[in-house]
Amino acid sequence: QVQLVESGGGLVQAGGSLRLSCAASGRTFSRYTMAWFRQAPGKEREIVAGISWSGRSTYYADSVKGRFTISRDNAKNTVYLQMNSLKPEDTAVYYCAADSRLQVETTRYAYVYWGQGTQVTVSS
Repeated sequence: QVQLVESGGGLVQAGGSLRLSCAASGRTFSRYTMAWFRQAPGKEREIVAGISWSGRSTYYADSVKGRFTISRDNAKNTVYLQMNSLKPEDTAVYYCAADSRLQVETTRYAYVYWGQGTQVTVSS
């Protein structure tokens, strides 16, 4: 069982930066692939970035490549999403998710554990 709690969301102007954190409970955090998803009003939940348990493998959606960076600290049971050069279209609720598979899965249906979400709003 893994419980996930996101933090770090907020309101930022276009071009600004935010850092999201996802704190996980449980002693087996290091065995889970972690990902960040987002869901804008009226849209499907989509993957933003994912990272393997070791941190050696990462995935980024095309829309965020070069702007967002996912990382994890297994000693702190925490995964991060550094978001730079934010755009109004990045506005969404951002969710942290955990999956026990070895590779990063891009579909939301592969993830068993979810956080409650944190709102990110980018003003133009």
